[in-house]
Parts: sequence; C-alpha cells; structure tokens
Amino acid sequence: MPLAWLGAVPFLGFVGIFLLLPTAIVTIEAFASEGRLSLINIRELSQGYVVDSFVNSVVLSTASALIGAVFGALLAYAVVTGRSDGWLRRSTTAASGVLAQAGGVTLAFAFLATIGGEGLITVFLRDHGVDIYANGVWLYELRGLVLVYTYFQVPLMVLVFLPALDGVRVQWREATVTLGGTTWDYWRHVAVPLLTPPFLGATLLLFANAFSAYATAAALITQGGIIVPLQIRTALTSEVLLGRENIGKALALGMIVVVTVVMTLYALLQRRTARWLR
Repeated sequence: MPLAWLGAVPFLGFVGIFLLLPTAIVTIEAFASEGRLSLINIRELSQGYVVDSFVNSVVLSTASALIGAVFGALLAYAVVTGRSDGWLRRSTTAASGVLAQAGGVTLAFAFLATIGGEGLITVFLRDHGVDIYANGVWLYELRGLVLVYTYFQVPLMVLVFLPALDGVRVQWREATVTLGGTTWDYWRHVAVPLLTPPFLGATLLLFANAFSAYATAAALITQGGIIVPLQIRTALTSEVLLGRENIGKALALGMIVVVTVVMTLYALLQRRTARWLR
C-alpha cells in the first residue's frame, strides 16, 4: 500500500529525536569553542590522559567481549543441544534476557556486597586465611571492571548467538557422516566456517556494548576517569576546570566514531551470516 510507510513514522521519529539529533548536537559542539568553529576540543583528544582512557576502554571492551563471547557461545551450544521446548532452553533464555540488561548501580552494589572490600565472600575467605585483595583492591580497577562487565556480556552472547546455532541444520552433520567424514571433519569444514562470521559479529556487538557502558563503571569508580565514559563525566561535571563541556562532547564524538566502525563491521558480518543461515 502507498501509505504503508506511515507505520514507521513513530519509530523514525524516535530514532531522529533520541539518536540522530543528539549525535548531530555532539558533533557540532565538539567543533565549537567560544561561539565559533575550532579544533581546540578535537586537539584535546591527543592528550596523554585521553589516549590512555581510550586504550583502557578498548582493552576493557575487548577483554570482556572475548570472555563473554567464548563462555556465552559454549552456554548457547549447551542449550541448543537440548530440546527446543525444554525447560533448560526456556529458563536459560529467560534468565539471559534479564541478566543481559543488568547494570548500573544495582550491579555495582551486587558486586560490592559479594566481593567488595567487606563483601560477603571476601570476609568469608579472609576468615579462612584467603585474602583476595592482598595485592590491592582490584575490583575498582580495570581488571575489576572486566569481571563486572562479563556478568552481562555472557547472557547477551547467549541471546545473539542462539539464532546462529539454530540455523545449523542437523542434515549437514548427517551428510558429512554419509560422505565418510568424522565429527572433526564436520566441525572443521562445515560448522566452524559457518559459525565464524556470526561469532565474530556477536563479539563486535559485545565490544560496542562494553565500550559504551557507563553506569556500572561510574558506580564503582567515583574518582578519576580510567575509561572514556568516566572522562566525559569529569569534563561535564568538573567544578575545578570550567568550560570543558565541549571537550566532553569531543570525547563523545570519538566514542561515536569507534562504535560506528565496530557496528559497520557487525552489519557486514551479519549480511554474510544471513546468506548461509536461513
């Protein structure tokens, strides 16, 4: 129908107001200084502390994405091997849907209450002669964030990788066996080549998810900015160095560029995946 596109107007309006408009504002004001166009804010991205924060964000996102992708893929495979309508699949996908959205202050508090400096598990282990913080309180450092981020990366991987595993047909394994192939031949020549693009695509999605996360890190680390989102917070809320709001927007523009590149690669991999797993 000629007017069928009208059904997409609410969605397009939502995208325009809450995605495209903020992106345009950030981009314009990143190049603004004292009411005129300038590269001052962009040049700030070359400062050592900014480069370090981007490096830390990339390390954090990569580590949590790889760990989440591996363990999430294994869990997804375990679910797929069971019955499609069994309790294992239903309970796992339901739990993953909830845990993948867990984050912010709630998740930070959960880790503080369990393995924080005076957390339940920390105190229990300390009373039994094991001090997990003998070399420093690592929970509030980059490696601590990797652990916390992995908590929601694994269930997200389960959700995004399950459709790819469902697309691998049983007949392909049977055909391999019929032609004299072994299980190793099936995984090497059929399953792994087919599942590699969706696995890499899901890993990129996890990277973007961790790279843009803010609330959990902000709740755990109240001072300093070891990753880019915390640097943006400092630039926008600092009462010591005024007039740094546009520097925060330049940092946000840098994040937009990184996420755009990652999601473009993700879209390309998804297109390749859709060609085979239909």
